[in-house]
Amino acid sequence: MHRRTLLAAAAGAALGRTAFAQSGHAGHAGHAGHGDEYESLVKPGRMGLPPLAHAQRSIESNAPKAANPGRWITRASLPLPRSEMAWATQHADRMHILGGYAEQRVDRPYHQVYDPAADRWSDASPLPRGANHVGVGVLDDRLYAIGGHLDQNRRPDALCFVLDLKSGAWSKIASLPQPCGAVAVTALGGRIHAVGGAIGDTTPAKKSVDWHYAYDPRTDRWEKRAPMPTGRDHTGTLTVGNLIHVIGGRVDNFHTNSNLHHVYDPKADRWEMRRPLPTARSGHGAVLYHGKIFVMGGEGTDRVFGQNEAYDPATDRWEAYAPMPTPRHGLGAAVVGGAIHVAGGGPVMGGGVQSAVHEAFILK
Repeated sequence: MHRRTLLAAAAGAALGRTAFAQSGHAGHAGHAGHGDEYESLVKPGRMGLPPLAHAQRSIESNAPKAANPGRWITRASLPLPRSEMAWATQHADRMHILGGYAEQRVDRPYHQVYDPAADRWSDASPLPRGANHVGVGVLDDRLYAIGGHLDQNRRPDALCFVLDLKSGAWSKIASLPQPCGAVAVTALGGRIHAVGGAIGDTTPAKKSVDWHYAYDPRTDRWEKRAPMPTGRDHTGTLTVGNLIHVIGGRVDNFHTNSNLHHVYDPKADRWEMRRPLPTARSGHGAVLYHGKIFVMGGEGTDRVFGQNEAYDPATDRWEAYAPMPTPRHGLGAAVVGGAIHVAGGGPVMGGGVQSAVHEAFILK
């Protein structure tokens, strides 16, 4: 059995635990804006929404419109503009966002937590090493951080860590069998599943993979499972009941986005097709809300998506809901406080601009 190496809980002091009390900024009447909540990856200093974001904005869905479209509200901004966190996760009604691009770097160990009751962000124990596109998931009061990229969406890493959410201490666990970034992570059956992802040290050589491994915390080992039918990364992946849903994503790059929707049955170790995602995209959020899988945001060729489409597992059908007021990709999305919260992300194609925008979707 691999022996876990305990990392000092005091590492949390590296970023501090100071709460950033964020007052809710004014609503934006259903259109993008948000003042100076954006920052360039190459130039320090806050700025407004880049003009290119308007040209790349996409919100129209070809799915049938839902009878109750829901609505979006503005919530407390992230303490700093960030993107390419890959995803977010939730525990005890708090949203956790780790790693990503910010402050003209792509290798920071950020870990910020949102409390919906207080509408406030705070810093938590930082990642043991900085990275972007880190796969995250929670199992049994422990937060797992799987793989990631050490350079700008390339140079994957195999390192994996687990955070004890009660003590705030990180531990190193068995590494992935092979380095991989933009891995989809979800918990099912007492294991952490790592599905797909991207490999390659340079942008032209980057490839999506169909890998599927399951981590057993009892043995600290990764087990190989049936691979995805089509390799992809930047997917929307989550567990619903006893199945894992993998929705959309890119095949090698965002110019070849996919609308594929597969489900994995762990008992049969088998993948099956479900009705495809109406809007093919990658770098989107995917969460379970009111019994449906909501998929929002993402990017494609000269497009940043605000589409908010929901899948009903009971009927195998999609519907279109109110789109995101501020289309973004590489965002953090999670259900906390009875709403879907979407924080950060890039408002233009690629990783050149980060945002601190935080919007929440309510279905009532």
